[in-house]
Amino acid sequence: MDQTELARKHLERKLSPLRSIPLAPPARGWLRAIREALGLTGAQLAARLGVVPSRIPALEKAEVNGSTTLKTMREAAEAMGCTFVYAIVPTKPLDEMLRARAVALADAELARVHHTMRLEDQALDARDLASARERLVASYLSGNPRRLWDKA
Repeated sequence: MDQTELARKHLERKLSPLRSIPLAPPARGWLRAIREALGLTGAQLAARLGVVPSRIPALEKAEVNGSTTLKTMREAAEAMGCTFVYAIVPTKPLDEMLRARAVALADAELARVHHTMRLEDQALDARDLASARERLVASYLSGNPRRLWDKA
């Protein structure tokens, strides 16, 4: 197992538990939900952040519409005694995503070759196609995964 694969396995162990947690933000955003749950007014949070009170509704609105920054979220969370957590969580395991990409590339390549061979009356049967597909997938998966993403 090479270093890239080890790093991917390590990252997958960290991400796997997050995949099963449905973390849709509250309708009015995390900042407002936590602030209100703690009983903090906008003015109190503003004082803790060192900003003017009118800035709090703007921060909360920016979070909801997706225009806030990670720095702002981290600072606001810390001002409320919370930890801001940020993650990009793949919808499927990383190895599964890589295999799906390799399969898609193999299928596209085989479709072109098979079409040409069919025109020349040299088409492969289903078993030969499946075997060729698995060889291509294995070839794509061996080595550097970056090459999986070079093709459209």
